[in-house]
Amino acid sequence: MSRLGDLILLERTRQKLTRKQVARKCGVSEGYLKDVEEGRRIIQDDQARRILKTLGTSQRNEAEFSLDEIAATVDLTTLAPQTPKPAPQPVEKPKPEPVKQTAEEQSGIWLDALSSVLKPVPVMNAGWIQVARRMVPIQDGKIEGAKPDKVVYFLAPDDSMRAMRIEKGDLVLVVPQNLPIDGAIMLVEYGAHRCLRRIKLLGNSNILLQSGDRELGAESVHISDIKIVGKAVRVEFNL
Repeated sequence: MSRLGDLILLERTRQKLTRKQVARKCGVSEGYLKDVEEGRRIIQDDQARRILKTLGTSQRNEAEFSLDEIAATVDLTTLAPQTPKPAPQPVEKPKPEPVKQTAEEQSGIWLDALSSVLKPVPVMNAGWIQVARRMVPIQDGKIEGAKPDKVVYFLAPDDSMRAMRIEKGDLVLVVPQNLPIDGAIMLVEYGAHRCLRRIKLLGNSNILLQSGDRELGAESVHISDIKIVGKAVRVEFNL
């Protein structure tokens, strides 16, 4: 608003006059007076003096305002073209640095990727403690026809099976089997320890456990005295 518009509005409000009443007395439209009060219309000197005189403020106005100020009823700042504020530029968030993976994590990723074709199989010693792992191919979701998580390697603890071409330190792949198979080399629990023996069925629930370093040896036991752990299907050895 302008200084003159402020003065007219203030005095009209103080005298409790409506804009319509003042406009009628001054011979102007209500819209015209509204524009003057709100600083949106340029008004001539005589018109400004007539409105002020109607409100009874002409004496005070002439003492306080110059003619230029009375004529300047428009607040120039409201008419000046507004320079649009530049739109805020989006702040680019710094791209997160790629997380470096440890060798152990990378190894785990490879294992996950190969889990459908390879399976890590534990290597167990005679005390049934895992000492290593070996990757074994999976065919149709199985290893040697058995579930992958049931297969183990048994680390031969001595040369007691050398006559069957299994020497100390060889790795014997064992699949689960709890019934004795005639002629098969099987992993058995006997005498509080685990060992490999070739099985010979004798009848009457008796079994012959065959072993031998250079010459074959055998021991007859009852089926209830031993526990069949699994069947040996493959032997691996280091050159």
